[in-house]
Amino acid sequence: MAEAAEPHRTARDGTGPSIDSAQSSDRDYDRRMATTWALTFDCNSPVEQAKFWKAALDYADAPPPSEFTSWTDWLIACDVPEDEWDDGAAICDPTGEGPQISMLKVPEGKIAKNRIHLDLKVGLGRNQPAHLRRQRIEEKVGLLMGLGASELARHCINGELDHVVLADPEGNEFCVV
Repeated sequence: MAEAAEPHRTARDGTGPSIDSAQSSDRDYDRRMATTWALTFDCNSPVEQAKFWKAALDYADAPPPSEFTSWTDWLIACDVPEDEWDDGAAICDPTGEGPQISMLKVPEGKIAKNRIHLDLKVGLGRNQPAHLRRQRIEEKVGLLMGLGASELARHCINGELDHVVLADPEGNEFCVV
């Protein structure tokens, strides 16, 4: 049986090829522990979806990239045609802990059940007293329904509310748990 090859060493562990300062963004990328990610909603009305999800998640409008003073400046610098400026929106966790969420305008509407969904964990877990979980869930559901969500289902365990399935204004399912 052949010997296993020595693992490939990279600049991350300091033993691989050097990276010059002109490639600092590459070096920073190589040293990250995990891949940075964001969540994107395909939708018909990005600005309206962003308003809904900002309220649902206690998020804020995402700031433009640091080298730009406004999103308009960024759009101009990236040669985005002016008639496409409302084709997207971005929101972020003001604490910097949660992922950025983008809304992207697409021509087609939602046609099938989500294969992935968000759980808004306002009840703080099944180890909490049922009456407190119910109160927290009902408060959030009421807020979201006032913003255009629709209730799809309620699920109980042993007679106590566990979670409510809602749809956002464009029909994307999510749960308030």
